[in-house]
Amino acid sequence: MEKTPLSRDIIFQILSNRRRRYAIHYLRRNEGPVEIGELATQIAAWENDVTVEEVTSQQRKRVYNTLQQAHLPKLDETGFIDYDAAHGDVTLTEQAEPLNTYLEIIPDNNLPWSEYYFVLGCISLTLLTGAWFDAGPLGLVPDIGWAVGLAALVTVSGATHMYYYRNLRLGHTEVPEDE
Repeated sequence: MEKTPLSRDIIFQILSNRRRRYAIHYLRRNEGPVEIGELATQIAAWENDVTVEEVTSQQRKRVYNTLQQAHLPKLDETGFIDYDAAHGDVTLTEQAEPLNTYLEIIPDNNLPWSEYYFVLGCISLTLLTGAWFDAGPLGLVPDIGWAVGLAALVTVSGATHMYYYRNLRLGHTEVPEDE
C-alpha cells in the first residue's frame, strides 16, 4: 500500500518543534537503529549546551519522556521514522529525505537566494546588453570578457549558495543549526 504524501501544513507542524528537528538531525548522522536513551542524551546535551557526559539524569529524563510520549510517535505516524516502542529503537526512513526542502533558513539581514539570483540576472543582462552595443566604458572590455566575468560570478554565487544550503541540512553538521 502506497503512502499518501503529507501536506505542507503537516510537514511544517512536524518541523516546528526543535526536539523533532534535533531527533531527525541525530538520526541522519547515525545510520541504523538508535536507542531512545542515546537520542535523548544527545538532544539534552544540545538543548543545555553541554557535552553528552555532562548531561544530568533530570535533563535526560525530561527529554526522554517527551520523545517517548509525544515526538517519536508523531514522527512514526508521519512515516519519517520507524519507532519500535517495545525495543526502544528509532530508525530514520527514506520518507524523511525531502524534509530539507522546508528548512532553508533566511537570517534576518540576508536577502533570500531567489531574490539574489533575480538581481544578479538583471545586472548581468544590463551589463551584457551595454557591452554588446559598446555603451560608454562597457565597450572598453571585449564582450567575451564580460561573459566570462559574469559566468564566474554566477559560478561563485552558486558555490556559495550550495555551501550555505548544505550547512542548513538536518544531519549535515555535527551540531544542528538553531533558528
